[in-house]
Amino acid sequence: MASLLEMKEIFRNADAVCFDVDSTVIREEGIDELAKFCGVGDAVAEMTRRAMGGTVTFKAALTARLGLIRPSYEQVQKLISDNPPQLTPGIRELVNRLHQRGVQVFLVSGGFQSIVEHVASQLNIPAANVFANRLKFYFNGEYAGFDETQPTAESGGKGKVIAHLKEQFQFKKVVMIGDGATDMEACPPADCFIGFGGNVIRKQVKEKAKWYITHFDELLKELEER
Repeated sequence: MASLLEMKEIFRNADAVCFDVDSTVIREEGIDELAKFCGVGDAVAEMTRRAMGGTVTFKAALTARLGLIRPSYEQVQKLISDNPPQLTPGIRELVNRLHQRGVQVFLVSGGFQSIVEHVASQLNIPAANVFANRLKFYFNGEYAGFDETQPTAESGGKGKVIAHLKEQFQFKKVVMIGDGATDMEACPPADCFIGFGGNVIRKQVKEKAKWYITHFDELLKELEER
């Protein structure tokens, strides 16, 4: 296991940095916001808490939550236009700095492609660098389920995405940053995991992560020190 000093060295020399999105890059949980928008907020928020704590499988929790919400295509689009995701302070500056250094930045999320791509566009991250879940709709716009073949639809999926990126691009050092259990379990194959508690603190992650931060300025400072 790498020491904190070794982890900082990996981060400073990373080929790629993968960010979780909900409660990391943005301040809220996208699925909870969608649930509130569709009138089933409380029930879904409780399911999210259980999923993030690692007590149920991600796919089971996602299936159950979406079964309650049943969002239409129109509702998803209206959520993005009326209540756009709020970027976490410091993320724009951090992503800009990583881009300046030639580091590839990816968004690897258990959230929804349409919402995550909106976030990516705000951070100048190409849509090809987004890995997230895809909602399915019938021709009339009604909810028709989600694409269960996406790696991010199940527990361990973020690790599969990182393994795929390493194979495809021959990355030597990949960092995963996130707030939840599904982010922490992506290391390995990620070479370093940085726990983020700037929006919400998950007890399990705070206790187990060797490197835990509460503001992205802490990572910017690491990059400025070289």
